[in-house]
Amino acid sequence: MSNSKTLNIIIFGIGNVGSTLIHQINQAKPKLQAQQNLIINIPVVTNSKLAFFNEFGISNTWECDFDTFSVPYKIEEIIAFVNKYDLKNLVAIDATASKDFVENYIPLIQNGFHIISANKVANTLSYEFYNQLRLTLKKCNKSFLYETNVGAGLPIIETVKRLYDSGEQIQKIRGVFSGSLSYIFNEFSSNDVPFSKVLNQATTLGLTEPDAREDLSGNDVARKLLILARELNLKAEINDVSIESLVPKQLNGKTTLHQFKTRSKEFDAPFLEIKNKQKKGDVLRYVGELNVETNTLEVKLVSEDKNSSIGQLKGANSVFEIYSNSYQESPLVIQGAGAGKDVTARGLFSDIIKLSNSLN
Repeated sequence: MSNSKTLNIIIFGIGNVGSTLIHQINQAKPKLQAQQNLIINIPVVTNSKLAFFNEFGISNTWECDFDTFSVPYKIEEIIAFVNKYDLKNLVAIDATASKDFVENYIPLIQNGFHIISANKVANTLSYEFYNQLRLTLKKCNKSFLYETNVGAGLPIIETVKRLYDSGEQIQKIRGVFSGSLSYIFNEFSSNDVPFSKVLNQATTLGLTEPDAREDLSGNDVARKLLILARELNLKAEINDVSIESLVPKQLNGKTTLHQFKTRSKEFDAPFLEIKNKQKKGDVLRYVGELNVETNTLEVKLVSEDKNSSIGQLKGANSVFEIYSNSYQESPLVIQGAGAGKDVTARGLFSDIIKLSNSLN
């Protein structure tokens, strides 16, 4: 097709989010080609150890092909592969949650890749790495998009960036950053059920990590808060975030996942006590709060009026309130589905289209 543009996308991580993204891309291919003259080719897909290579792009039978033809790989072999076939407009999609994989970002950028990531690690490592990554991007004239790092498919990072870049003075960002914890406290606040039952429901529905302590620790919310702070040019580190963990001390540390699950009823009494101490009409919410003026970052359990924007949340939705010069009395509110493979994959896909529109 004349004047068509081809993106060559390497997908690292083919679990829930990665495989959903591939499905979304395959579904959208005819429309993208017809309406935008855009061809998306996926020549390599990988899990943590194996990669399947096809210079012409994977097909709808990619899962069978991966099972049959995938081979152990190193990042250098992927770089050599795209060079061998002279593939242009290279995009690395990080659909992993790997701490180690982000070490590949800088070599990938130096070898011609743009990066689109759902993985929060790169934006929450030391500020030194954060800065080095951005200097490398600038030097190599490459893009790094990560809208899904906060709020899955919600445009929170884009909105904060746009306000900041236009000179808007943001004073505070506050909200429910975790879809899983949103669901847990929505259910616990509105129903007469033990906390452990709601927690187990959330895990069964796939809303929490397999080890729910990762959600309950508050570390994930802290990482999202840190990402937004850095978008506002605050040189914060993860240790600067004050985190109220929801995991009882006796269930943290040395307990195995099995022990944690079998002892989950130990949550019930303390959380019932907190619930019963609330004012009438209040609900429990686990919030992240960034106060720019005092340079404080907090993750904590609070009581909110059930009619407030944070209090009226339903399901596994997230909500973000942005207070600024223009939004002092009534904050700018962004709300919607803040977790799940479909919205996260769609957010990655939106970043792919955004990147495509910026390329010649």
